[in-house]
Amino acid sequence: MKKRILISLLWVGSVAAFAQNDAPKYSYDNLEPTASQSKVEAFVTQFLNNYHYKKFLVNDSLSAKVWDNFIENVDGSKAYFTKQEIDGFEKYRYTIDESLLTGNLSAPFDVFNAYRTKYKQRHAYIKNFLSKPLDFTTNETYEVNRSKAPWATSEKELDKIWDKIILSQALGLKLSGTSDSAIVSILNKRYDMYESRVLKWRSEDIFQTFVNSFTEIIDPHTSFMIPSTAAQFNIEMSQSLEGIGATLKNEGDYVMIVDVVPGGPLFKNGNGAKNDYILAVAQGDDGEFQDIIGWLTDDAVKLIRGKKGTIVRLKLLPQDSPVGTEPKILRIEREKIKLEEAVAKSEVIDFKHEKKTYKIGVIDIPMFYRDFEYARKGGDFQSTTKDVKQFLIDFEEKGVDGVLIDLRNNGGGSLTEAINLTGLFITEGPVVQRRTGRGKVDVESDTDKELVYNGPLMILQNRFSASASEIFAGAIQDYKRGLIVGERSYGKGTVQQLVDLDQFLNSPRQASRNKNGVGANSGSSNMGFEEKERFGQLKLTTEKFYRITGNSTQLKGVEPDISLPSPFSPDENGESSQPTALPYDEVEKANFVKVNSINDKLVSKLNGKFQSRLKSDPELIDLVDELNEYKLLKDKNEYSLNYEVRKKEKEESEKRRTAMKKLNKAKDSEKENDIYLTESERILCELISGSK
Repeated sequence: MKKRILISLLWVGSVAAFAQNDAPKYSYDNLEPTASQSKVEAFVTQFLNNYHYKKFLVNDSLSAKVWDNFIENVDGSKAYFTKQEIDGFEKYRYTIDESLLTGNLSAPFDVFNAYRTKYKQRHAYIKNFLSKPLDFTTNETYEVNRSKAPWATSEKELDKIWDKIILSQALGLKLSGTSDSAIVSILNKRYDMYESRVLKWRSEDIFQTFVNSFTEIIDPHTSFMIPSTAAQFNIEMSQSLEGIGATLKNEGDYVMIVDVVPGGPLFKNGNGAKNDYILAVAQGDDGEFQDIIGWLTDDAVKLIRGKKGTIVRLKLLPQDSPVGTEPKILRIEREKIKLEEAVAKSEVIDFKHEKKTYKIGVIDIPMFYRDFEYARKGGDFQSTTKDVKQFLIDFEEKGVDGVLIDLRNNGGGSLTEAINLTGLFITEGPVVQRRTGRGKVDVESDTDKELVYNGPLMILQNRFSASASEIFAGAIQDYKRGLIVGERSYGKGTVQQLVDLDQFLNSPRQASRNKNGVGANSGSSNMGFEEKERFGQLKLTTEKFYRITGNSTQLKGVEPDISLPSPFSPDENGESSQPTALPYDEVEKANFVKVNSINDKLVSKLNGKFQSRLKSDPELIDLVDELNEYKLLKDKNEYSLNYEVRKKEKEESEKRRTAMKKLNKAKDSEKENDIYLTESERILCELISGSK
């Protein structure tokens, strides 16, 4: 494998998008796979079989899992196919393994073409339903998540399901103050857009969906991108467009935020987050909102992007919001997205606690950045470590009593920076271990003996602190150098590499090799590709991370020494929530000497004080109550279709918004409302006091 075609990635999640069809005319005619797609399918299967960290067999067991995942990706709401139709597809269940190896795509195209036919019929039914008066006095209820519901046994049963789906959406609009006539108009436009989306699907989109139904079974961070999706991914990675600073993808009928670019407009706004759905977009301060439910990502992006300095307004709804939750409206000024703006920031604050004022140095690190190009040239370059080192020197001059590093929502970045940053707080030693799929373990160490800061140290993290940030926090904890406070981190202990299939498969040498098949289990005898053909990109997991104690950060993440109130259970919204995540395991402990700035007795004392405040501090008591209320509401799956009942349910669901606003990292202008930061600063004061 040529190193020049691989790019190391240390980010949470994978990026997927749906391409826009530039063809002037669409139809319900059956889509067919191309010869190139068949070749790529076989190559990707063999490549992953050879180079992925996880060793897997392409057999009937894998076949069944891929098939179930594909059906889930096509009709996860069980709203289009009947049980009889699904049973008719069972003939493919144990043939997918052979199809993956030989490039046979007849099964997924058969299912998706059938889905398009079903959608055409369903669209006609929906239009007819909307032509009649809507009944908001019914005593029926609506099941929001139908993933575990049985398949409908008939079209009449599907009709009843759709009656509830449409009425529930109509109720949502009515509760927001929309008139009945406007509701019908909005829903008609929405479902016409749904139909347009289905019509615009190309064979490439079916192909990408199917291949990713396979890659998702191997692990959640392995994915395939068709050429147009790969091009969009590369544009997003370059951070050079003028927009809001977010990566988007289609999730069911919604356009969802996959990642928020640190330093971008959405990040600076502070009220948008990963996994938020974008429901509508408006231009300027006075423009009318355009409903984008059912839109393709590329079409939505056209509305969201725009010239620097112009205003766009978004209606956002968190993915796990209870039904009836009012969407939040964000006003964002578009900017040119520059990665260099996503830099660490610092401030010194005077914090009064127990009749004493402490000087605290706070460092906010949104990501681990490093200018690799300038670093290779040997000149001065920007990096997380260089910036933080200067902050620490400034802190010493200002006489700070302790340092707090905020890693909330830090999804990772440069491994080198995670290692070097750790080195600012220890003299030298191992920081992280890396293991390849073949079992080879390498220890990455800090070799710079300079100790920049030796005082009280705290790390604040949340559930979305991941990858490189977990390496740093884990090392600080393992050395007993600092106190970790917050939620359990994400638990992403894997490394991905990005393979440019265009370069790889267009290589004359590789093309020659491909003619004879690639790697083990080769099921295709003709793997030659034409020069300059476009194939897309493949992201695959190649390594795992381990702490210097030998424990993996995979699944378990970094457990805080002191846990702050959280709306999530340990297995929610993290790596462990992914059903195909690679397992937790351990390697041998590295040779290191603990600093022991932190000890169990001190942690127990600090935690005891915090637990007392949880029972006595009014603000913390309210926060816990609000989070408990939120947990009850978010787990609810069945809602009334009666207007009066739903109105009361909506009022209840509004309570959870207060708690989630407190949970999310506040904007700079709202730091006084950031209860998690405030409580961390209070604990740090007690750490400073207890360390003396």
